[in-house]
Amino acid sequence: MEGQAPTIFLICIGLLLADFYIINGLREGLKKWRFIQGKFFLLAYCVVSGLLTAGLIASIYIKFSVGFKGAVLLLFFLLLFCKVCFLPFILVDDVRRLALWWARKRHKPEPEYPASQTKPTDISRSEFLLKAGLIAGALPLAGLSYGIINGVYDYRIRRRTLYLANLPKAFDGLKLGQLSDIHSGSFYNKKAVLGGVEMLMAEKPDLIFFTGDLVNTLSNEMNGYQDIFAKVKAPLGVYSVLGNHDYGDYAWWPDAASKKKNLDALKATHKNMGWDLLMNTNRRLKVGGEEIGILGVENWGALSRFPKYGRMDEAVKNTDDLPVKLLLSHDPSHWRAQVLPHYPQIDAMFSGHTHGMQFGVQTEHFQWSPIQFVYKEWAGLYRQEQQQLYVNVGYGFLGYPGRVGILPEITIFELKSGTDPKLS
Repeated sequence: MEGQAPTIFLICIGLLLADFYIINGLREGLKKWRFIQGKFFLLAYCVVSGLLTAGLIASIYIKFSVGFKGAVLLLFFLLLFCKVCFLPFILVDDVRRLALWWARKRHKPEPEYPASQTKPTDISRSEFLLKAGLIAGALPLAGLSYGIINGVYDYRIRRRTLYLANLPKAFDGLKLGQLSDIHSGSFYNKKAVLGGVEMLMAEKPDLIFFTGDLVNTLSNEMNGYQDIFAKVKAPLGVYSVLGNHDYGDYAWWPDAASKKKNLDALKATHKNMGWDLLMNTNRRLKVGGEEIGILGVENWGALSRFPKYGRMDEAVKNTDDLPVKLLLSHDPSHWRAQVLPHYPQIDAMFSGHTHGMQFGVQTEHFQWSPIQFVYKEWAGLYRQEQQQLYVNVGYGFLGYPGRVGILPEITIFELKSGTDPKLS
């Protein structure tokens, strides 16, 4: 932390100078706006910007709740994005002003329209540029507001055919459903949440995977939602694993016993809902006298800030004879860091965790999100030789209470024996 102090100090100085430049640009270009010229605007701007910057720095050094950190990060970067969109317009106006000043100094005609062509009602170029900048700066806010109102419970079913070369014939055509990252502590609309569950159940999946993060931090976040998710059932079972948020690592506990009690309560919730929680273990799924393996590991993240509870050596025990092995592992970075190099017997891994950052573009043939600069595999289906990974962008949300472009997902797979014809 000490090594970060000079960097953080320089960032704060840069933000302060940017704010000074923005305020002066606003006041210079919008002289007719009395509110902008008033002391109250200056005070409000400085207080909001200062508090958000202080909150950001405090969240680095102090162990606040995940919800608080998420809210601070959302507001800070939302305001920062608005400023970034507005700054180019101030810069263009200042360059224009500098050009006029230089023209006057060299006794050249000013690059202005003749007075005869200018109507008294026309706004100045400065005012036009800055008003355009204000509109550009407001667009991110408008987009994120739309995501809160329309995106957060706009559940979408994504259908995939999953080809598995050694899949037994008895499993060919089976329907597998996946949910991930419920984050029940963020919900505020039970009717909408139930609607998503009903969408999943209407698909009549034969088995269902849940790939972690049932809560944000505390087991009691499922109070009021346990009955809803208990409706998630399938003839061949519902199999689940824990995510990084499920362990209580992001909360303050008076002692180790309290933290363990919280985790035990969360495990009991999985059991009460009829979900088979896999913690570094496996199940043999039998259909028509044939078997495949369902393996589940505890959270294992390649990034240092996420815990590594997963034990693949335990999860694969007594599965060598099974023709197909499907792995539930919350964090997709686990696939490239450990599964690919050390466990070639894993045919397909199912993950979540990234949320697609709840912001980006996702279509059938194209997807983009800033999260791709952190995670190489962050949404959809990935292949490397005979192994596959699917990353679900999540059912719930965390921090920002909305989704823009990356909508909440319910995945439905059809299991097929053989090779994907697109790869032939």
